[in-house]
Amino acid sequence: MDILRSPMAGSGWGSAWTGMGTGWAITSTLVAGILVSWGLGYLVDWLVGTDRVFQSVGIVAGAGAGIYLVYLRYGKGDRGQG
Repeated sequence: MDILRSPMAGSGWGSAWTGMGTGWAITSTLVAGILVSWGLGYLVDWLVGTDRVFQSVGIVAGAGAGIYLVYLRYGKGDRGQG
C-alpha cells in the first residue's frame, strides 16, 4: 500500500518533481514554525510591554519546533517496519 510507505521512500526514478515537493514541504514547515512563534512572541511583547524579549524566544522556539516537526515527518525512516 502506498499509504503506509514513508514520505522519503521514492517510487524509483519516476519524477524529479517528487523530491522538489518534499524540499518545499520541509522549507515551508521550518519557515512557518519560525513565523508563527515569532508572531506569538510579538503579541506577548505587545501585551506585556517588553521590547523584543518574547520575539527572540519565539524565533528560537519556532526553529526548534520546526526542526522537530520535520524530523517527525521525514526523518524517522523505516526503522522496525517490514
